[in-house]
Amino acid sequence: MKAVTIHTLNNFKAAQEKFPVITAYDSAFSRQIELAEIEVVLVGDSLGNVVLGYESTVPVTMSDMLHHTAAVARGNNKSLIIADMPFMSYSNRAMTLDNAALLMQVGAQMVKVEGGAWLEESVFMLAERGIPVCGHLGLTPQSVNKLGGYKVQGRDAEAAQQIFNDAEILQSAGADLLVLECVPSELTARIAQHLTIPVIGIGAGPDADAQVLVLYDMLGFSPRIPKFTKNFLAETGNVQEALQAYARAVRNGEFPQPEHCFS
Repeated sequence: MKAVTIHTLNNFKAAQEKFPVITAYDSAFSRQIELAEIEVVLVGDSLGNVVLGYESTVPVTMSDMLHHTAAVARGNNKSLIIADMPFMSYSNRAMTLDNAALLMQVGAQMVKVEGGAWLEESVFMLAERGIPVCGHLGLTPQSVNKLGGYKVQGRDAEAAQQIFNDAEILQSAGADLLVLECVPSELTARIAQHLTIPVIGIGAGPDADAQVLVLYDMLGFSPRIPKFTKNFLAETGNVQEALQAYARAVRNGEFPQPEHCFS
């Protein structure tokens, strides 16, 4: 696998070729992901849940994200590395620029932020300064307390239209990728067809341009396995084969299946 760039992912979308994304939090797993030729690695603030033992992503700090992003970058020279900006690390202009710069300096090649129209200025500001941005709509885990739990988003017409509008705004502001989490499959299909940037789904149906899973979920390590994931390790017996099976299933359109989706 050649080193993956934003242009690589745009070419996949143009050719209607799906690509896999997986989370990682350390150098050892990051190396295995590169060997499996998975194009994109997300250093997710999900590390709060699956590595640090928190109930949500809210307690994750910039220090945590910098530490784990640097480790992932040291283990992987080919995959595109996206780093989550943690809770309240992009709440104002100065913080957004400073914290995004820190993540890029330790090895991230793109930063991810959760939220819709209110992020328009921040996304534009980052993109203008050469920092690629991945948006995140639908279920946004940093807002779990406001949302009242981990619930599917966009099931009624008004909520679905708001997510669609937010997706347009983020793309227009300069976002290079968009994650849709826990939204109805029909909404994902509509957004992915409308946007020119690649759309990455998680619990968002088969029509996204790419799929992302939390590494520990797809290996069956997490104490609570979400509906939208699949244990690939159970079918293969070792980590490397599980990663390859996941990547193959995404590329072939075999994952997700209806049981992993919401209507």
